[in-house]
Amino acid sequence: MPNDPYLDSSVRWKIRSGQTRAAEPRYREMAQALLDSGLATEVLRKIGSGKEADVYLCRDGHELRAVKAYRTYRTSHDIARSMKLDAIGHLASWEFDMLVYAYRDGAPVPRPGRREENTFSMQYLGTPDIPAPQLRSIADDEVPALAEPTLAAVERLAEAGVVHTDLSPYNILVEAGRPWIIDVGSCLRVDRLGSPPWLTAWKARDALVAGARHLERFFGAHGTAIDVDGFVARLMSRIDRYGVLTE
Repeated sequence: MPNDPYLDSSVRWKIRSGQTRAAEPRYREMAQALLDSGLATEVLRKIGSGKEADVYLCRDGHELRAVKAYRTYRTSHDIARSMKLDAIGHLASWEFDMLVYAYRDGAPVPRPGRREENTFSMQYLGTPDIPAPQLRSIADDEVPALAEPTLAAVERLAEAGVVHTDLSPYNILVEAGRPWIIDVGSCLRVDRLGSPPWLTAWKARDALVAGARHLERFFGAHGTAIDVDGFVARLMSRIDRYGVLTE
């Protein structure tokens, strides 16, 4: 059921008309929905599940794709009213837009495919049998060599005007020794004035500090130190173009 037992008139109408229902689709239903949407020609299996979405390994012709499907009701959102399909579609749209924007600017993110309502496709990282591992799952002896490339990936993302607000070893994948940043729905655009410059810069700095601290703890546990203050200061010197945080 939705997060709140109350269903407003628009959601009740959609349920009565058969356009939606108050429960998540089962695997076969979800697989058929992905086929019907044209995002995939074959759904192979589910390969991941997060707080808001599930990820499926699919084929689009001869190419393997990862398809992310935001769940309609079973989410971590703590809200007082029912989560509408339109709101979930907005989450998918935002992440897909961030993916497209970052990819076009050369950031290390999966290549975007297409979006359909609350689902979208993207480049699959890994082999047909095993998805690319998260940074946290890399063998201990391989971790130190990934510290510098990981920081460079975060820096390249910031140079593209995007700052991840939930960065951790959980949302960085490693393929062929190269880090890839995922879950970019938790990102902040810092290259345009959608809000007051001081607010954007402040949020960006807080996010960079939090993400760098996560990486510092992870790599520090494997014997590699990270200069968090220097790293954040270097990125903020590019992000805070108006010097609003300069004391």
